Amino acid sequence: MTIGSDALRQDVWLANQVIPKAGLAQLTWGNVSGVDRAGGYFLIKPSGVSYDDLTPDMLVPVDLATGKVLDGDLRPSVDTESHRAFYLAWPSIGGITHTHSANAVAFAQANRDIPVLGTTHADTFNGPVPVTRGLTPEECATDYEFNTGQVIIELIGDDEAAAAMPAALVANHGPFTWGVSPKKSVEHAIIVEAVADMAIKTLALNPAAATPQHLQERHFKRKHGPGAYYGNPSTKS
Repeated sequence: MTIGSDALRQDVWLANQVIPKAGLAQLTWGNVSGVDRAGGYFLIKPSGVSYDDLTPDMLVPVDLATGKVLDGDLRPSVDTESHRAFYLAWPSIGGITHTHSANAVAFAQANRDIPVLGTTHADTFNGPVPVTRGLTPEECATDYEFNTGQVIIELIGDDEAAAAMPAALVANHGPFTWGVSPKKSVEHAIIVEAVADMAIKTLALNPAAATPQHLQERHFKRKHGPGAYYGNPSTKS
């Protein structure tokens, strides 16, 4: 019997289909996963499979505790161990997205945070989208993908911090985003790319551009936290 509920397979498959539709990756340069914590596994896109060819039954189930493939003959994404590191560190997240979207990658390759330059950014991210330190030669030589996850965890902090900043850039690599579901994680990837694009254009027009802290806080808090009043219950899944 195939491991992985039909509902989770559908959610993860649909989230992966968003990547090319939203222009977040060329070729197969991206992946989404979703976790079943009660079942102790997550589903992730298989390595090198095109989005056009991908079907829900091709998603690879991976044991959350060990990282072992639980079923099938397809290899999971090469980024699987990064995803597993996040699931182990942050119990509240239900989905993870990794892409190589051009503008976010530009900031990662420049080893530069995506700064908060306006309310569009502040609506989702409580501060600049941060970039990690570079991995050491030792971290690249052994357990590279798991260590990629670890440098983000080191940068972001605990589960509460991960909820307030659901994205990070790996230095010289690209963005990872997460959320309560696979759908929400890929939405965060879309927003990261959008604000990176806006930031590049804004800084080209005005290298000294900045946003007042009080305006940043107002926009973040009206969508997040106990006093949030943006949207309706049916739109927040």
